[in-house]
Amino acid sequence: MCGIVGAAAQRDVIPLLINGLQRLEYRGYDSAGVAVQSDQALLERVRKVGKVSELMRALQENPVSGQTGIAHTRWATHGEPSEQNAHPHVCHERVAVVHNGIIENHDALRAQQQQGGYRFTSQTDTEVIVHQIDHYLEQGKDLLEAVRLTVADLEGAFALGVINKEEPGRMIAARRGSPLVVGIADDEMLIASDIAALVAETQQFVFLQDGDVADIRHSGMTVYDEHGVEVERPVQTSTVTADATDKGDYAHYMLKEIFEQPRAIADTLEGRIGANRVIEEAFGVGAGEIFDEVAGVHIIACGTSYHAGMVGRHWLESIAGIPCSVEVASEFRYRHPVVRKKSLIVTLSQSGETADTLAGLHEARRLGYGHSLSICNVPESSLVRESDLVLMTHAGPEIGVASTKAFTTQLVAMLLLTIVLGRRHGISPEKEALLVNELRSVPGKVEYALTLNEQIRTLAREHLGDKYNSLFLGRGAQFPVAMEGALKLKEISYIHAEAYPAGELKHGPLALVDSNMPVVVVAPNNELLEKLKSNMQEVRARDGELIVFADADVGMISSPGITTLPVAPTEDSIAPIIFSVPLQLLAYHVAVIKGTDIDQPRNLAKSVTVE
Repeated sequence: MCGIVGAAAQRDVIPLLINGLQRLEYRGYDSAGVAVQSDQALLERVRKVGKVSELMRALQENPVSGQTGIAHTRWATHGEPSEQNAHPHVCHERVAVVHNGIIENHDALRAQQQQGGYRFTSQTDTEVIVHQIDHYLEQGKDLLEAVRLTVADLEGAFALGVINKEEPGRMIAARRGSPLVVGIADDEMLIASDIAALVAETQQFVFLQDGDVADIRHSGMTVYDEHGVEVERPVQTSTVTADATDKGDYAHYMLKEIFEQPRAIADTLEGRIGANRVIEEAFGVGAGEIFDEVAGVHIIACGTSYHAGMVGRHWLESIAGIPCSVEVASEFRYRHPVVRKKSLIVTLSQSGETADTLAGLHEARRLGYGHSLSICNVPESSLVRESDLVLMTHAGPEIGVASTKAFTTQLVAMLLLTIVLGRRHGISPEKEALLVNELRSVPGKVEYALTLNEQIRTLAREHLGDKYNSLFLGRGAQFPVAMEGALKLKEISYIHAEAYPAGELKHGPLALVDSNMPVVVVAPNNELLEKLKSNMQEVRARDGELIVFADADVGMISSPGITTLPVAPTEDSIAPIIFSVPLQLLAYHVAVIKGTDIDQPRNLAKSVTVE
């Protein structure tokens, strides 16, 4: 969850580190800090509670400089946000460490180190790392060997950046279970949790693999695998630009990313659909042979991606006629499920580094499930590297913590998968051609949904801006869309919101309905519409206030207690994608009214790389 940046150069690295932290702040913003090897052969450190802007102010007041350094922006796991708990952590004023991950055996290491005379100044699990490295330095080991010995002592997940004032110009990086990338620029080397931190400096990257330890200087690096064997890792060129991670003229990244969805969806479809069919080779080499064997699908995901998986289950069963289950990854990995040998394991993740989803994939493999498919937005991620098949969503960098374009492109990917599997289970060529044409219409219909922006802004001000609770209703494939709408609202506006299948109102939620409980309804034009209207009348009979996003062809109009916004006439197969957009806009405008930090909501981070 935290963000790491490091640099070894022949210039002052503070500007590099701060710029990198700003681009990584979506990963955590409880505190931030830097440590550099100064020109006076000192280890200088500055830490501040709060966002990177607070660290920048501190550096203006008390400048430090150096040609090798590490930096960190924190999302708290062990220990409250405080200066003492902020990274980098230092031991004996000579060695400094930044860390992303969780050290599971930190209690045992802490007790051992305290017996050895080490004094702890923080509540974090990270501090045991820096003391352990110092312990090996005291034995006469150099920094590389001290780090290698230390990581062998650690249990859990970590990405590390380490410097030692006694070895100027040298930085050690290591990873196990948490992402870490090395950027290669002209006569300087950089590390980061994510390429987004470094794209302003380079497009050339090496993605460290689990167990790797890299010995880095400004002129180059040497990488050792988990066995200590020197290895070559390929240099990859990224297509992500610095402009892609800027918010441009938009007030917030989230709003920019909502309005980028037509392009993101079009990009995700490009090269995946022909005149009348889905091109299954887009899923990877040998995809056809794997799909021929699939007798069922099991989807594992977290958060917003889980909601995309729920929509996918509906499509796979109702359109493709193939059994599907979907599960929260953090539950799947501990549940001891019954193995279905010919099930395709599908993992959904924006980052490809979500700890529970990765662990779920590993557990599925261990249990003996069939082949795996990753639907992901980051091509260089761990999930992509470890899956048999991959379908990349082309959403581009998503900086806002609340996911928007990553969600809708995941839905597009799930529908593509539905079609290629359905072709083996009863979807006719004519039906496939119809679905492909419907997919082709999605970018334009999302464009139309975005024209509701001003109406939704007004609706938010008049009906939700002063509320503290809300209920979201949907039926069929729109129930997970309602869940996603509720999640967006609670994530960024801090309004309590929950979603229910509309048919379940009478089984509890109806007790909550009154004039102070806005009820948001997703109303596509399908066979469940009349039943949904009955559920809406149940709300109105209890003086509940309805906000209805309805297919324009339904003919619903506003009336006392019911505010209706027409969404473009939409085929039922693609309706979950289209109806997601106005719910995103609704959450955004309510959050603006509430005055919350939309892009960096409290207590949350973008990429959940710890359990």
